[in-house]
Amino acid sequence: MSAVIKRREFITLLGGAAAAWPLVARAQQAGKLPAVGVLASGTPSSHGRWVATFVRRLRELGWIEGRTVAIEVRWAEGRSDHAAEIAADFVRLKVDAVVTTGTPTTLAAKQATAVIPIVFVAASDPVAGNLVASLARPGGNMTGLSNQQRDLAGKRLELLREVLPGLRRLAILVNVGNSAAVAEMGEVQAAAGTHPDLIVAGRPEGKNEVPIDVVRELCRSLALKSSRGRGKVAILDDADDLNPYSANSFLKTLEEPPAGSVLILIGTSSDLQLPPWAPSATCSISGPSWRRMNSRAASSPPSR
Repeated sequence: MSAVIKRREFITLLGGAAAAWPLVARAQQAGKLPAVGVLASGTPSSHGRWVATFVRRLRELGWIEGRTVAIEVRWAEGRSDHAAEIAADFVRLKVDAVVTTGTPTTLAAKQATAVIPIVFVAASDPVAGNLVASLARPGGNMTGLSNQQRDLAGKRLELLREVLPGLRRLAILVNVGNSAAVAEMGEVQAAAGTHPDLIVAGRPEGKNEVPIDVVRELCRSLALKSSRGRGKVAILDDADDLNPYSANSFLKTLEEPPAGSVLILIGTSSDLQLPPWAPSATCSISGPSWRRMNSRAASSPPSR
């Protein structure tokens, strides 16, 4: 039996056809078994059955652990930093192929090597997740299967509205470090009638100032890849109420704004919003504040 792991056999054991990658055969040392590194995104309790199924299918195809193939299983335990360490370890071990689950672990493997073949399983959207250039022509050393969760995101919201007709507010817990998950949430926002590339923030209710954590979250969201357009738009209302720390935290974003992004501060005066050294050329300031306009309108006596 050849000591080189063939692409077709790996695709077959994963249960379906996938795009091909250019695979260069590498000579194995005499007596050394070909090695497969399995990088699971979770733990033995969450992904143990998946790994067991994978090993069983390999055996059915003639790849028997310890006899015709060596299998190194590692658990990322939901941590991107741990996945990166494992991927680097696989490169040091010179495994012949890497099998991954989920987008974050697959990205870690991709960043670790551009040579070792990588087969990913259950990636949400390989293109949006920056795993492959396209589904038709993935290129590089990547191939695998996608569950196309992004395509189903809007449908899930439709089903939820059928179950809860009075649904008005929906909170979703998502890992913002997972680019595919962020793209999926963009589809949910689009289905909900809100634009996924528009970010609106302001002074929290009951607060006298715009705290620094609000500004940091706004800048972080602005830096993420846009879901539908060429860039994102961030609007900060109540910009007059920025405290010095919050205003200073804007500086890096103002000096190096993300490509195609627009940051709008709504207030009454630029002197109340940003430090005097802030780069005004990259910032648009509009006024007056939406919240203050509404407050003044509510407190003004009706005209006669």
